[in-house]
Amino acid sequence: MDRTIDSVLKSRLCTGCGACIGLCPNQALELTLDHEKGIFLPKLNKEKCTRCSICYQVCAGSKIDFELLNEDIFGKKPENVILGNYLNCYTGHAADSSIRYKSASGGIVTQLLLFALEAEVIDGALVARMKRNDPLKPECFIAKTKNEIIEASGSRYCPVPTNVLIRKIVDDDGRFAVVGLPCHIHGVRKAELINKKLKEKIVLHLGLFCHHVPSFHATELLLQRLGIRKNEIAELQYRGEGWPGSMKILLKGGAKKTLPYQRCWDFLGLDFFIPARCLVCSDGLNELADLSCGDAWLPEFSNDSLGTSILLSRNNVSEGLLKKAVLAGRLELDSIPPQKVIQSQLGMLYFKKNVETRIRWLRRKIEYSNSLEPSASDYLYSLFVCMANYIFSKQALRQRLGLLPMEVFYAYAFARNMFARKERIRRVACI
Repeated sequence: MDRTIDSVLKSRLCTGCGACIGLCPNQALELTLDHEKGIFLPKLNKEKCTRCSICYQVCAGSKIDFELLNEDIFGKKPENVILGNYLNCYTGHAADSSIRYKSASGGIVTQLLLFALEAEVIDGALVARMKRNDPLKPECFIAKTKNEIIEASGSRYCPVPTNVLIRKIVDDDGRFAVVGLPCHIHGVRKAELINKKLKEKIVLHLGLFCHHVPSFHATELLLQRLGIRKNEIAELQYRGEGWPGSMKILLKGGAKKTLPYQRCWDFLGLDFFIPARCLVCSDGLNELADLSCGDAWLPEFSNDSLGTSILLSRNNVSEGLLKKAVLAGRLELDSIPPQKVIQSQLGMLYFKKNVETRIRWLRRKIEYSNSLEPSASDYLYSLFVCMANYIFSKQALRQRLGLLPMEVFYAYAFARNMFARKERIRRVACI
């Protein structure tokens, strides 16, 4: 058996998280942008490779043993297949209204990082921002100042290879936080199993909720639909300026174009742009993080114009830090029942927890212990998603998407959501 990252690539199970690159002892891997797929992928230099298998062991795509990792992180297997291990559930936001306004939803992660830095809990945080000289591409970096942490606030609806920098954490002095999507946190946790120095240095894992990561094709085609050339863009911000926020595009000539969040996500979030590995992921709530955070999509916040987060503290590390931040006046939190978390993320959780249907349709060799047993209607819904994704994975057909009116995409998104609405309520909300 080939125990290098090449076997993962051949199986189309690479998440593009970058963990393999970050821990390769011989620098035999480099990050490449696959223009056909619109995602980042590692490339193996076989002359440098010593077949140590470290890249395979830390891979977030090849295998995620949730039972083993939960035992290692939390000391027990989760009792709830939907939420994973957790201590408490909250809604809340940053007390600083400027941070709350600039962030995607409530500013909890940004404010918590700032508090941890000021309290000397951490010396830096592994985060991401969009490049200044190439605003359509992300840049991962270790933020060590208040301004750098604030620069990284907001969402990035494109592939981000955060874990390429975990080697820098190993080599640097100090203690660090890592902010990432589920696949990033999976890769970090697997890396910590074999690198004890990394485990000692990362003292805080902040996880973001995730339905999937749109490929770069999504943003490129959206810009095409808006009549914007890539070389005209000076800055791109996917979300921010209140809640639910808007996509903001600053042009080099000084003009600014905006697109409301819902219109933006109705396009970027389409099945056509879901990378192959995202289709077979079972973790939407970042179950292996110390603290997981996302939008509070609840009726009681429908008139909220600044943003409120919904979060799960999963261990004493995050619970203790949250309490200190509240006492210091940095965060405002309210306890909520766990059913509220499920209610706020119904669509995403239905998609994630019915992963077994897509695994079987796509014939992927991966197993999970945190998914639901599918029903016949789940298979029908997943077939709908997989067929749409496959058809428009072909470049010629994908390019034709740029010629269709935006109303076609919004109608598709509406139909897809309505198709799953009854089942997702029955299958997820009642658990």
